[in-house]
Amino acid sequence: MIENSSNLTGQTEVQVDKSRIRIAVALVYFSLGLCFASWASRIPDIKTALHLNDAMFGSILFALPVGIFLMMPISGRLVTRFSSRKVLLFALPGYTICLSNVGLVREGWQLAIALFIFGVFGNMCNIAINTQGVLTERIYGRPIMSSFHGSWSLAGFTGALIGLLMINLNMTVYWHFVTVVLLVWIIIWINFPFLVKTSLAQRLAEPKRKLFSKPDRDLFQLGIIAFCSMASEGIMFDWSGIYFKDIVKAPPSLVILGYTSFMIMMASGRFIADYLIAKIGKKLLMQICGVLISSGLFMAVLMPYLVSSTIAFMMVGLGVSSIVPTVYSAAGRHPIIPPGIAIATVSSVGFLGFLMGPPLIGHISEAFGLRYSFAVIGVFGIGITLLVSRVRALNKA
Repeated sequence: MIENSSNLTGQTEVQVDKSRIRIAVALVYFSLGLCFASWASRIPDIKTALHLNDAMFGSILFALPVGIFLMMPISGRLVTRFSSRKVLLFALPGYTICLSNVGLVREGWQLAIALFIFGVFGNMCNIAINTQGVLTERIYGRPIMSSFHGSWSLAGFTGALIGLLMINLNMTVYWHFVTVVLLVWIIIWINFPFLVKTSLAQRLAEPKRKLFSKPDRDLFQLGIIAFCSMASEGIMFDWSGIYFKDIVKAPPSLVILGYTSFMIMMASGRFIADYLIAKIGKKLLMQICGVLISSGLFMAVLMPYLVSSTIAFMMVGLGVSSIVPTVYSAAGRHPIIPPGIAIATVSSVGFLGFLMGPPLIGHISEAFGLRYSFAVIGVFGIGITLLVSRVRALNKA
């Protein structure tokens, strides 16, 4: 299907194949998810190789979300000044190189530096590709953002399977990551020409907002919900493999099973989120998701066995699947604040959860044990369920 996109891209009488744009944007989401999942799939190996205890490793993990969070306002300005497409042209190669560099670390401090830079480039990619997602959604004229996030999650599942294969082939972390980088470069080379282009005039016309202005009440509440969800999501990325290794006592070949089961359900939930919202509404869906997060984490704590923990992590994956896309969608419908600014505000609060969750797990684990630390994060799901009923923005379809 062909549509004139001059109002969206600032280009005169440019004919755009909508489906090809959507595929290209989805595959960039997939590429970014594949890079991150590759790192997550080898976390237990890296932790073991560097001889780090839980507290030390938790502190080092702090470097990645710090890089993400500190880069967030700068990334937004770069996208406004140079366009999301041009930022991706610079940031994507940097992100993949940072991934391969993680495989070269030999000391804890080296891992911290590598993860910080990985986070910096990752945030530039994240802001740029989500801007591409918003532009594509405008071209379509209907919600499709959840499917893009589903592509990212599907990449997480794919990355976990690749990680499992590499582990069983005794592939080193470095060559595993290099293989993934080459695959991502091929995907980007094929699809980059089809990303949405924006004119300088359109970018300069975007509303300006003070960097540290007081957030709107609804947006702040949506941000807190995102905070709880992303904290839960972050610990699954960084600690699920370690939980299966140290608590569940899974065989080496099945250590990645918890992460894989989480990612399968996270991806599945995102592909059906729009359908469920149409059937039962945003509020009820998110309340159910909060219950699933808490129930899954508590189940893993109370029954730390292979089958029960796998089912528990699947529940957590299904629970977190719909929270962030739904929150972003609600923020984008704010009656006064432009969608880009609203989503950036919510994202800033939400990423604090991603920043704080994994290190918090490490320090609680060192003091009381890994099982108790998972129980603490389980409370966040209850918080989501309670807070959702208070957010007016979620009353809208």
